[in-house]
Amino acid sequence: MTLERRTWRTLEPLHGMIYFSPEASAAYESLGLSGRMGYFASRAAALGPVPAEAVIATFYNFNPDLVRQAIPAAWRIASPADILAARLESADATLRRVLGDAVDSPEMSRAAALARRAAESVAGELSGRPLYAAHAALPWPEAPHLVLWHAQTLLREHRGDGHLAALLAAGLSGIEALVTHAATGAVTAEVLRGTRGWPEADWAAAVRRLEERGWLVEGGSLTEEGRRRREEIEEATDRMGMAPYTALGAAGCEELRSLARPWSKTVVAELMPWASGR
Repeated sequence: MTLERRTWRTLEPLHGMIYFSPEASAAYESLGLSGRMGYFASRAAALGPVPAEAVIATFYNFNPDLVRQAIPAAWRIASPADILAARLESADATLRRVLGDAVDSPEMSRAAALARRAAESVAGELSGRPLYAAHAALPWPEAPHLVLWHAQTLLREHRGDGHLAALLAAGLSGIEALVTHAATGAVTAEVLRGTRGWPEADWAAAVRRLEERGWLVEGGSLTEEGRRRREEIEEATDRMGMAPYTALGAAGCEELRSLARPWSKTVVAELMPWASGR
């Protein structure tokens, strides 16, 4: 695993926690955004009040019907600005609750500065990075723990934009990407299908298509060709996502990982116990 991928994986819980934060769920509910509407609206709000099609395109692997249940109805309930404010306030409340005094520590300030340097290093290279670009246009928060959260949000969306390009180049649709991910054993098919809203019939059809293309054997396991192509996708994602970490340098990446690792572990244990190995 490359240093760039390791650095992203170490810090990712510090962004990803917002999707499992009870504070965030309550804040979206208070705005009138129920269920998955909060997820789609909060992550897409940086784009403005876009139609469902823009969210389908940039989120990539969700069932379009699931997106259309939330967007654009969410914008009629709450403005993107109000949703973004609720998201940031929730990140603040959650990190303060979970990390305690660490949010005000010198180590947090140092980690925030390193992560911000990485995230801002690619701010002039926006082509093909819609979610990164949208979030990069938002104002930076002031508190160090929120700077770190926002920086990792940018880094996550920057890498994610590149990952979608790699999936497109490999000829994988959103659901086919999920099927191949499940076939690696990293996450079960049931979890991926359920969280992305895909009916069993659609999932089975995607499995058959991948079997016909030689990616899967009957039963859903990756063939040698499938494993090779999946690794090519991950390597392409690494290449397209390495610039922020190259700007930080190997020493900066290692320092950032060392600082953030205990916080990420605490966040995972509190909010995402199924995620490990960060």
